[in-house]
Amino acid sequence: MKLFVSEGNPHCLKVLAALEETGVKCDVQYVSHEERVVPFISRPVLPALLPPTGPHLFSSNAICSYLFEVGGKDCSDLCNQWLEWETTELQPMLLQALHMAVVLEKGSEVSKVLQGPLNYLDQSLSKQNTAYLTGETLSVADIVMWAALYPILSGSSTILGERNSVKAWFERGAKLQSIQSAAQKVLQGKGLQGMKTFLQRQPNPQSKEIQTCTSSPAEAEESERVVSEEEMEAAALTWSKELQDWPLPEDRQHPILPQEDKKNILVTSALPYVNNVPHLGNIIGCVLSADVFSRYSRLRGWNVLFVCGTDEYGTATENKAIEEGLTPQEICDKYHAIHSAIYKWFQIDFDFFGRTTTEKQTVIAQDIFWRLHKNNFLLEDTVEQLRCENCQRFLADRFVEGICPHCAYPEARGDQCDKCGRLINAVELKEPQCKICRKTPIICSSKHLFLDLPKLEIQLEQWLDKSTSTGDWTANAKQITRSWLRDGLKPRCITRDLKWGTPVPHPDFKEKVFYVWFDAPIGYLSITANYTDKWEKWWKNPPQVELYNFMAKDNVPFHSVVFPCSLLGAQDNYTLVNHLVATEYLNYEDTKFSKSRGVGVFGDMAKETDIPCDVWRFYLLYVRPEGQDSSFSWADLATKNNSELLNNLGNFINRAGMFVTKFFEGCVPAMVLQQEDKKLLALVAWELQQYIQLMDKVKIRDSLKHILNISRHGNQYIQVNEPWKNIKAGDAERQRAGTVTGVSVNIACLLSVMLYPYMPTTSQTIRDQLNCPQSVIGTMLRGNGNFVCALGAGHRVGAVSPLFQKLEGDQIEALKKRFSGQQPEEEPPKKKTTAQKVASSEAATAPAPAAEATAAADPERAKQLSQAVVEQGEKVRNLKAQKAEKALITAEVTLLLDLKKQLVLAEGKTPEPAPQKGKKK
Repeated sequence: MKLFVSEGNPHCLKVLAALEETGVKCDVQYVSHEERVVPFISRPVLPALLPPTGPHLFSSNAICSYLFEVGGKDCSDLCNQWLEWETTELQPMLLQALHMAVVLEKGSEVSKVLQGPLNYLDQSLSKQNTAYLTGETLSVADIVMWAALYPILSGSSTILGERNSVKAWFERGAKLQSIQSAAQKVLQGKGLQGMKTFLQRQPNPQSKEIQTCTSSPAEAEESERVVSEEEMEAAALTWSKELQDWPLPEDRQHPILPQEDKKNILVTSALPYVNNVPHLGNIIGCVLSADVFSRYSRLRGWNVLFVCGTDEYGTATENKAIEEGLTPQEICDKYHAIHSAIYKWFQIDFDFFGRTTTEKQTVIAQDIFWRLHKNNFLLEDTVEQLRCENCQRFLADRFVEGICPHCAYPEARGDQCDKCGRLINAVELKEPQCKICRKTPIICSSKHLFLDLPKLEIQLEQWLDKSTSTGDWTANAKQITRSWLRDGLKPRCITRDLKWGTPVPHPDFKEKVFYVWFDAPIGYLSITANYTDKWEKWWKNPPQVELYNFMAKDNVPFHSVVFPCSLLGAQDNYTLVNHLVATEYLNYEDTKFSKSRGVGVFGDMAKETDIPCDVWRFYLLYVRPEGQDSSFSWADLATKNNSELLNNLGNFINRAGMFVTKFFEGCVPAMVLQQEDKKLLALVAWELQQYIQLMDKVKIRDSLKHILNISRHGNQYIQVNEPWKNIKAGDAERQRAGTVTGVSVNIACLLSVMLYPYMPTTSQTIRDQLNCPQSVIGTMLRGNGNFVCALGAGHRVGAVSPLFQKLEGDQIEALKKRFSGQQPEEEPPKKKTTAQKVASSEAATAPAPAAEATAAADPERAKQLSQAVVEQGEKVRNLKAQKAEKALITAEVTLLLDLKKQLVLAEGKTPEPAPQKGKKK
């Protein structure tokens, strides 16, 4: 067995570490970077392993796995998943980071490039709380990851920052003799500089040769895909077919109802809370993703109804009303209009956008309630719940915050922990606080109604088995749902002691309203009922209707367990979800969106940036958090706009159209296909098929890459064939220029259709510029894809102009600063927080304090301190969430306690001798 490696090659470090760790005997030969040791590959590929039997192995991870297998150490499924992640997610960014640090000497930029994968690695290690990636024993995944990260992390202690879990894991591996020995052999004691010669010979990761930041190796190598003769001839045959006269997606006749001979698709997007303005993460998590799939489904010729609306009941609305001095209904009216305007600007093409504060919501919710009651799926119980004496109200789950009893996350809500995903009863929280006034609530008893989930568990599991096996459920949706079932279902309270909500019709509970997570999903039904009186054709028609639910992962259990159980228990032939599509979270730069702190872009602000809506849509969909959390980055937005939209997609489409105008007087020339053209047609047809297959499975982000691949193929085709030169030569060359131009402009026409779900305005602009027949929008995506010659010889194009504009560095820096939460030096007076407004309104009606306390009070200082306490409390919670150093947290907590003492004195009260957590008053 022979192993071929070269000095300075980071991929060789992995295989040498694996070789030493396993102790497998092998002849190691050092060769130059340019030596070709694999006979059937024309380019140099290192490392390479020649086993005793079989062909060469030349994937570093495959070699490592082979060595571990020979050494008697099996590779588990989880191990294989980590190896896949290392190849597709970590390596592209790592190569870019190495290029920046070594070739460009921009070491300060490395931490930004690696931020995403390092965050994911840290979160994974933190959640599983094991010594190694796959458990308590070392695996090939650890060796591969350690060796990959060793060159760049061992040279800098600052890159990992506060990522304590990955820091401890990496330090454990860096001490291994196998890692240190391999690093010495490859880097020769020179650290990162030991790789300089190797990296200088590699393509620039920023250039079009390697799309490292986001492209996987499969995409980078796609230009080398071998196309068979059969594929070429099949593509040419399809190309020769005529356009079909299909109805346009825009030509919808309302009300849309299920049709016997159609695939009927019902799309819902998680109802956004009406009490706030949605940020970019909210938009991509539900409405934008649902819009893309709805638009795509119409292109496929399916019969689609897309409904959504604002979720308007509950304590969140009541408190917003207090904050703004309005009634709950006025708040709903105000923010429903704000939401509607935002989604209209983002071109979210709802068939109907409604709301839950309607008579039909009351009728349908109460009908389901009575059916559950009649079928004995409800039970009564007296429960302990939290009540804030300061606010004089019972606290809804989401208005209690405290320490999670399961994972100790410091900002767990009263219904669910965002970190571990476990369900919580608010009274289980440690150190609970009222989110309005930050006082400690007390526990009171109240009689409530519960949905008897255990009694429905068997029905639910039978339905889930069928739905998850036949439908397209995202992995996180399946995982979250299984965790609920694994822990065993418990009765779920469906009533609340509130005023603003759907009334409970039972005479014994007439002072209560339905809990939002029982009531809100029923909003899908009532919104559809407000759209058409024949709503039951959608919602009581499971044989004919496929239901797609779009949401962020925190909404999953209520859509996969609670809502389906409500409908199953009602026993009224309801349509249940077939495809549950849940995203992870989109963060803002390296933090969370925060309206109060002015951090991040919210829906009503995007328009003010002067960046076109389609660019926003493109970027959000490009970074859509499908498999893991992702981040919005201004620098990355500019990069993707300037490289992918401007230099790749826009450049190709503009060149194709301009060649027709400039060289052929605006008319598409005759085309005589050669083998090279047929090969391109086959490549484009394959990309189209991949796009369709992925979109059918709601892989929205991944399918977008195939659009960009097609324009890359097109740019390369134009560059190689140089029609601007051939047009000036003889007849044969002019004919060649005509064919290249005609094929290119037809590819641009296809791209306009594929772009329609993502960038509808850009799609229409391209079709207008090329004067495309209306029927192209309905033809290209039918069946398995039909790339036909839509713009034949003699077709006249319209006026062609650039589609996109460059985003300049100073423009991006100004926007980044604007949305970073930074304040000017002379800060304007701050608006009161919710807590301050509630406190001030209650102070007006509160009993007069004792005389001596009044004399010592300082209202102005109390106001300043109250704001300082809120800000310092937020700082402490963020530090705890980030798992900062204990000493730092202790210091900030001490400062918080001191501020609270000062506040008590400024309010004219006598401070207590010591804090007494949870003490009832």
